[in-house]
Amino acid sequence: MKRKKLVAVLLAATMGLTMALTACGGGTAEETTPAGTTPAETTSGGDETYRVCFVARASADTFAAWLTNEMQAAAEQYPDIELTCVSGEGDDSIENSLLENAITQQYDLVIVQSNNNAAQAPYVKQLVDAGIPVITTNPTTHQSDLDGSDDDSVMEGTGTVDADPVEQARVSAERAVTEVPENGNVVVLRGPSGNYHAEKRREAWDTYFFSERPDVTILYEDYANWNSDEALTLMEAWVQSGTHIDAIISMNDNMAAGAIEAIRNDPNYVNEDGTTNFLAYGVDGTAQGCLLIQEGLLTSTALQDASELARMNMDYAHRVLTGEMDVTEVNDYVDAPEINADNVEEYIQIYIDNGEISADGTLN
Repeated sequence: MKRKKLVAVLLAATMGLTMALTACGGGTAEETTPAGTTPAETTSGGDETYRVCFVARASADTFAAWLTNEMQAAAEQYPDIELTCVSGEGDDSIENSLLENAITQQYDLVIVQSNNNAAQAPYVKQLVDAGIPVITTNPTTHQSDLDGSDDDSVMEGTGTVDADPVEQARVSAERAVTEVPENGNVVVLRGPSGNYHAEKRREAWDTYFFSERPDVTILYEDYANWNSDEALTLMEAWVQSGTHIDAIISMNDNMAAGAIEAIRNDPNYVNEDGTTNFLAYGVDGTAQGCLLIQEGLLTSTALQDASELARMNMDYAHRVLTGEMDVTEVNDYVDAPEINADNVEEYIQIYIDNGEISADGTLN
């Protein structure tokens, strides 16, 4: 996959989220309502319609794009739910404004995917104080995010549907212990500062890899904010030092993809026969990540199943809205199975079946 192809992939992911943001509904498509306005009242055959808002962290984030598309699909299973999707575009001030606007628009329930847990926590509390049920997802908002305490329980008054970021990183970190060469040089790509998943995945690498391999040197480490382009720019600069990088340790697949793109055509890293002289680890198990594993460019990742996250979010949202359970009773997590060269074809077939990968093996 050349750089042009990678750009096309990322554009497709962004376009997918853009389409979801302008047509994200349960049963019928709805245009995202501009900030400061109130959406028109809707009904479903005279029955009550519940208005739900999903606040995604960024349209340029391929996982957020995937999750938004899956939220749309899951919402279609509930004719009495009208889903609106908006994006914070990776900007705390934008996301916080969207959360405030959700109060103005009087949504019946809000699902929040924070960009920065601590930055969004006060605005999540505003929703709770306004009497609007809130489910935080990918990542959970914790009480510590709000008050700075050591309390890592789910924030008071909210529910959560999430994945365990420590487990997500552990599956690759443990295999890296035996795979990274002795006295190896590695680079580390981090997600946004303050993001729960980004920080906990990084801590897991300390626990399960770096503590076991004191011989390994971290040549460079920086924040690429889940973004492929930022990771590509960092990697291009890092390889200029001339010191060979034995492994890319990335907190998500998207940043790993950007870093890989920077060395895809470098003979120091990819041999003429396509074999590689480096290792690369990610998280999310996206369609893009699976194709990189199939190519032999990504070593392993852990699946964060956006389809299952979305299904669970909408299921619990419906239960809360219909009075079956209180939002504070929502506390559920998806698994984090490892994807590697041994089982990647299984996951690629899943993506072919759901339309994310075409039959010829390219991203749709």
